[in-house]
Formats: sequence, structure tokens, C-alpha cells
Amino acid sequence: MVQVRPFPGIRPAADLAAQVACLPYDVVNSTEAQALAADNPYSFFHIDKAEIDLPHDLSPYDPQVYQKAAENFQDFLAKGWLVKEQQPLLYLYELTMNGRSQTGLVATTSIDDYTSGKIKKHEFTRPEKEVDRIKHIQACDANTSPIFLSYRDEDHIQRLISQWQDQKAPVYDFTSYHEVQHRVWVIDDSAIIADLTAAFDEVPALYIADGHHRTESAVKVGLEKRANGEQSSESDYFLSIIFPESQLAIWEYNRVLNVELPQDFFSQLEQAFDVAISGVKKPVAQGQIQLYLDSKWYTLTIKEAVIPTDAVGRLDVSILQKQVFEKIFGIMDIRTDKRIDFIGGIRGPEELERLVDSGQWHLAFSMYPTQMEDLLAVADAGEIMPPKSTWFEPKLLSGLFLHDLETR
Repeated sequence: MVQVRPFPGIRPAADLAAQVACLPYDVVNSTEAQALAADNPYSFFHIDKAEIDLPHDLSPYDPQVYQKAAENFQDFLAKGWLVKEQQPLLYLYELTMNGRSQTGLVATTSIDDYTSGKIKKHEFTRPEKEVDRIKHIQACDANTSPIFLSYRDEDHIQRLISQWQDQKAPVYDFTSYHEVQHRVWVIDDSAIIADLTAAFDEVPALYIADGHHRTESAVKVGLEKRANGEQSSESDYFLSIIFPESQLAIWEYNRVLNVELPQDFFSQLEQAFDVAISGVKKPVAQGQIQLYLDSKWYTLTIKEAVIPTDAVGRLDVSILQKQVFEKIFGIMDIRTDKRIDFIGGIRGPEELERLVDSGQWHLAFSMYPTQMEDLLAVADAGEIMPPKSTWFEPKLLSGLFLHDLETR
């Protein structure tokens, strides 16, 4: 069963939480981060994307960036903008978007549970992205961004969490990006902490919802410290926020392509799909994909004959990849092929129209969201989804929780 434990968290002073908290480092580029942090010295972007405080022509992967991140981190601590707890605690983090709420338990989880497969993944990672976060963690000697984990619902855990929320006041309560409300509670009762950690002892597995690169990087840093005799009581664990699967919503992850269309493009499509001009911009059910081309929306309905039975192959994203990207356009590796890009569902189908109508891209595919049960099934089978199969909203903000590895 999985290990979930309290930790002495580092978090913002109560009156600064809204100013410190920022979007995750991997959903904005350097220019966007600099704009979002403009005139805000408290923004966690100064730590998570420290290149914004260095010359514009410097690579975000330059050694100076990681050094600056560490300097800014220590500066935030020295000024009291970030404060470290004196004892190990647990926290609750609730996000409410469009009337829907999800509450995660903020804790640390075990690198051994990850290496043994108790913390399950559904995506491959890219080495260059791992190296970036490894260097960042090493420079700061802290997990600066949480891993977004999920678990199959457990009534006892939910009762404990709900009771604490009902009986206690949050230490943070603010609204930020996309009008999402963020609330945080501190669990400082040793009996409740013991009950929650014991309850997770009965949970057979955790699932990475978002943050595969952060997980891989955190685990590799911990294993390296262990191998070098530099480990601490904290470095064998990494920062996580753990949500019950029933509360999570996966959004669509759309695709845009720059390709030459064969003359018989639609004939080739009809080998795997029923094709109709519909004007519909978003699929209404699994098994449907919307195509935007030449200012028209088409509905592509997947034919039963081409739907595999395995957990990965039956996904809409897998069928699109095999039947269209590979067979028609010869795009074999969507992680590296420059003819394809991915657009998070939060931007809506209007962004797809804009990208195609402006000539930046030739055509777009609007997807039906992968479902949580699909993600869990793939992870349980030990399989891997195609890249960019899931987009979670709302995003967990960075800067609200940090985990000191305590090996300085």
C-alpha cells in the first residue's frame, strides 16, 4: 500500500498567498511569465522561471537561471514572504471552477512507491525536460512544484477531509487565473494526521494525473542523494497533492497540423470514419472527433471496425494518431514532429479556428476529453497513453506549497 506522510511545508505568508501563487512553470513560456510577474516582486515565477530576472537573450536552461532561482528562493525566505513550518503537517487544497470543486490532500509521497509501481504513470517523459527540473530541484534543494496525483475514492478519507473543511477556517481564500477560487486549510491535529496517513496505508495505488516530468525528476534527485549518502528524512519523499478521481475533470487536448493534404484526403478519412459537414465545434461523445478545415467543421465518427479492444488503442487520441497522423501524413512520433502542435482545451475551439484561419496551421482536430476511467485503466494495465492525451483544469498553482529536502 502507499505511503503518504506529513511534512514541514514552506508556504506564503497569509497576506501574500494570492500574490505569490502563479501558474505552473510548464504552462507558460518565459515571455508570458515575465508579463504575469510584472510589477509583482512576490510572484513565484521569480523562483520557478527565474530567467525572467536575467537578460532576455539568456537560455532558460543556462546554469545562471538555476543559480538565480536558488538565490530568489532564499531571498523569499529571508524576507518572510515564504515561511517554513516548525513541524510536519498536512494541508488541504480546494479549487473551485465554474461551480465545480475538487479538494486534494497536500502531503509527501515515497520515491520507493514510484519505483515499485505503486504510484502509476500513463505518459512517457522527455529527457531534456527532466534535466531542467532536476537542476532546479538540486539548486533549490527543494521540491518547488507539486505532483498532481489521484486515487480511487475512499469514503473514510473523504469523510475526514470534509469534516476538517466544515469545522475549520481556511488560511488562504482567493480567486486567481480563469476565475478559479483557491482555498487552503492546515491540518495541525496529530490525531487527524495519523488517521489520514493510516487510511492511505489501505490505498493500493496512486495515479499521476499531471506532472510526469516533475515526478521523474524528483525521484531521480532523491535516488541520487541516497546513492551519494546525502539523503535526509525528507529527500526520500516528494511533494504531492492527491485528489479522489471522482472530483477530477479532464479537458480535451486538441491538435493542429501543418501538412500537405493528399487529393483523396476525405476518401482516406472515410476508411476509418463516417465524415459529415456539421458545424459542430466540440464532440458531444466519445468516438467523435471534429475536424476544422477551410473554414468548415466536420464531424468524424469512428467506425466500430477500427476500434481496438485494448485500453490504449481504443482511445480517440490513439485512433486519430494511427488512422490519420500515421497512415495519411506519416507522422510517427508526435512528440518530436514539427508538423503537429497541441492546444489545451481551456482555450476552446475558437483558438483552433484562429490558428487555422490565420494560416499558422492548415487544419485542426477538436477532441472529446479522455475520461478518468480510461486513464486509470491504462495505468493499471501498465500501458502508456499517446502524448498530450489529457489536459486537467483547473491548474494547481505553484508557490503555495514547497517541500524542503533538508540536505543543504
